Amino acid sequence: MWMIRKLYCRTFQTVFRLALPFLPYRNPKIIPSVSGVADVCQKKSIDSVMIVTDSGIRSLGLTRFLEKTLQEADISYCIYDKTVANPTIKNVEEAKKLYLEYGAKALIAFGGGSSMDCAKAAGARIVKPKQSIHKMKGLLKVHKRLPLLIAIPTTAGTGSETTLAAVITDSEKHHKYPINDFSLIPHYAVLDYHETIKLPKGITATTGMDALTHAVEAYIGRSTTRETRLMAEEAVHLIYQHLKAAYDNGKDKEARSAMLKAAYCAGVAFTKSYVGYVHAVAHSLGGQYGTPHGLANAVILPVVLRLYGPACEKKLARLAKNAGVVDKKMKEKEAAACFIDWIQRMNDSMGIPRTLPEILEEDIPVMARHADAEGNPLYPVPVLMNRKELERIYQMVKGR
Repeated sequence: MWMIRKLYCRTFQTVFRLALPFLPYRNPKIIPSVSGVADVCQKKSIDSVMIVTDSGIRSLGLTRFLEKTLQEADISYCIYDKTVANPTIKNVEEAKKLYLEYGAKALIAFGGGSSMDCAKAAGARIVKPKQSIHKMKGLLKVHKRLPLLIAIPTTAGTGSETTLAAVITDSEKHHKYPINDFSLIPHYAVLDYHETIKLPKGITATTGMDALTHAVEAYIGRSTTRETRLMAEEAVHLIYQHLKAAYDNGKDKEARSAMLKAAYCAGVAFTKSYVGYVHAVAHSLGGQYGTPHGLANAVILPVVLRLYGPACEKKLARLAKNAGVVDKKMKEKEAAACFIDWIQRMNDSMGIPRTLPEILEEDIPVMARHADAEGNPLYPVPVLMNRKELERIYQMVKGR
């Protein structure tokens, strides 16, 4: 039975890879500064917007400059600031209601991946009011143009400012799942390092490793293109050069700017080449325990890469060499091993734990089922795994 399912998965992935050149992917247009947001709105004759953020960001005053910019341009706005770390269906419905009641004409997602995912899903519900979030789960269920969507990342890692995905949590069922559609790709991305200066060390670390996970999973999968390989290599190179510097000194302009670019490049890479089981497992942990996505990815990444073994050595070695992490003369097996060791050292140096002991043994079968449903057949992973094999990942991440 598993052999038949494996054949189905690989056939599905092959068809998807062949279709890649014909699919309507697009990269968001880059705005270099928050001050440019009002100009875009004015050019689009938009005089009313909704900002989607979270209470922490707003309490820190991070939205003030954006608000001032909009006011000076006579653009009215409302703010939805109840987004939680793993945005829920309730968040999406509340944001949609506020948007419609206020009469907004555009969405500005301000924050990390959670705020962007909430804004994307709210946009989908705005244009498809009769279709529930649950029915949008999976691939290409939205297929309607969203209102103007501008993403302003305050973290350098999620890459959500470039992607076609929104990950939403069903808090009643403890299940986290992605919605994927080309219409969810933001129209503009604001890459302004000023918005990341106040990012705490812990979030700098985990979101940076999140970006690394995007680049690595996109690169070692079976649906890469020349563009996505180059984007992934650029992302890993920038992370190798600048993540620790941004962590050590949050006011380092060069490091912060480089990490924003790294997150953008990694986002472009995985939007077109997809991710893998690291993300599938991380999403299930987020749904079950509220584990922050970047933290989960950081802990899981070296575990899964070691489990893949020889199946990803060649690509991992090439990525490590082209990104400047290891010497180009190093043998493949050694280069791949050194790359994984470097990931682990980065985690250790930034205080990221090696395990997540809060995982409960009795929850593992259910989470593995969710990860299996998310990853198979969609994710073009180096090695296909069934539920029992996925359960082993949870056990290793738990520390067994």
